[in-house]
Amino acid sequence: MRALFVDANDTLAAVTEKLLRANQLPVSINRNPAVTPDDLPRLMDGVEIMIVDHTAVPTAVAAKCAALKHVVFLGTGARSYMNPDELKQRGIAVHIIKGYGDTAVAECAIALMWASAKGFGEMDRGMREGNWLRRDAVQLTGKTLGLVGFGGIAAEAARMAAGCGMRVIAWNRSPKTHPGVAFVSLDKLLADSDVVSLHLLLNDETKGFLSRERIAMMRKGSILINTARGAVVDEDAMLDALRSGHLGHAGLDVFTVEPLPAGHPLTELPNVTLSAHSAFRTPEASDNLIGAALDHCRRIIANGG
Repeated sequence: MRALFVDANDTLAAVTEKLLRANQLPVSINRNPAVTPDDLPRLMDGVEIMIVDHTAVPTAVAAKCAALKHVVFLGTGARSYMNPDELKQRGIAVHIIKGYGDTAVAECAIALMWASAKGFGEMDRGMREGNWLRRDAVQLTGKTLGLVGFGGIAAEAARMAAGCGMRVIAWNRSPKTHPGVAFVSLDKLLADSDVVSLHLLLNDETKGFLSRERIAMMRKGSILINTARGAVVDEDAMLDALRSGHLGHAGLDVFTVEPLPAGHPLTELPNVTLSAHSAFRTPEASDNLIGAALDHCRRIIANGG
């Protein structure tokens, strides 16, 4: 069996080559992050395992990849790029990778929280234009951080926030406990949190989860952080809340449409801090990610596909 990393950027290609030197695996690398779905049948000719970072894999395209039996998606958000249920019906298994960047993503969420609370983005933009902008800030010590969804990333964020002197509360769809974290109802979390940070996987149940009604339940002037997926938020409702001041600030690493289009309304609001879906981009997380992908390939090959 053979595997191909179909859309490797320079960073992930280098990591893959480094790790392959210590592993005798039949994995090839296509150094072209600009691959389109239409390129996949040609690239995957005779190849059983596709490693994919960010390229969409429509079911109709996958059906043209005659040898394809496995898709190893580099992350947890495969449903943003493909339909795993439809692929399964065609005999193609989709494998995701969890936990590889928990610390990296949590650090990004906490960094966006601090940048949002202190207005760094707006002041930086203003000063680069020659304006001496001074803004009142939010003191986070003693404030409440509400974590919506509680997996590995949220647990890391809770650890960091507690170290900053914040009270941490959380809501999860299934019951959980965690040291130093009070689990509450979603309504109470939205009403009591000075900062709400989203940590939900995107699926049919969570699409649009933070709805207009739920945003209205949030504390006036609160901060929203999203390092999960853009589609878990009603974007129009968020924009309205930012314009009205009901939301004091949003720190966003993910968006409904990516890359974020030029002139998007989010780029025109002063009370938004933007990051280009880069929360997971650290050397440590990249090593974990590619290492886990190669482990998937090793198991698939060992089991004969």
